[in-house]
Amino acid sequence: MDLKGFWLGLAVGTISTCLFGPWVFSAASKDTEVSDGIAPQAVADYIHSIVQADRTFYTNEIVERMQTRGIVSASEHWKETGDLPLPAQFVLETGRIVAQQSSGIRYRLISNWPINKRNGPTTEFERTALSKILVNADRPYTGVTMEGKTRVFQALYADKALSQRCADCHNVHPRSARRDFKSGDVMGGILLSIPLSPK
Repeated sequence: MDLKGFWLGLAVGTISTCLFGPWVFSAASKDTEVSDGIAPQAVADYIHSIVQADRTFYTNEIVERMQTRGIVSASEHWKETGDLPLPAQFVLETGRIVAQQSSGIRYRLISNWPINKRNGPTTEFERTALSKILVNADRPYTGVTMEGKTRVFQALYADKALSQRCADCHNVHPRSARRDFKSGDVMGGILLSIPLSPK
């Protein structure tokens, strides 16, 4: 089995599905509502559901199945070892590929307890959003921010441990700032950023 080809195919499928957004925001108004097209919140919900479905499938049907059968493991150092990326790395890597496209859409994982410090909150919006989803994990925290002269709709969705194996991986990692995660706990969030229009 050609794992690189398979992983690349899965990433390309995710990216092509996510890149339907550029034309949706041509009539964006000053608020988070649009007069024509699809509301940014709805687009964010669509993209999030695709990212979440892809990762859930990758976790349950690829990583778990391959590891259970002893075919290949998932590893933090997958690039060096030839193993599969961890599910969080799968999301981060596909997010990097999407960010290289011309749509301006971006997504990434952030957490108050990141194993990789680059995945910590970097803005006031991100810090506030993380605190809000810890209280109410069923609703994304949303807002419009500015990046240069571009208005950007942002939505942070709670990212829960999909299994106890996910939680345990974080609990035992030497760089983990928290070691008591359980399956279903909010471990951070998936941050979606969608450009609206220049100011």
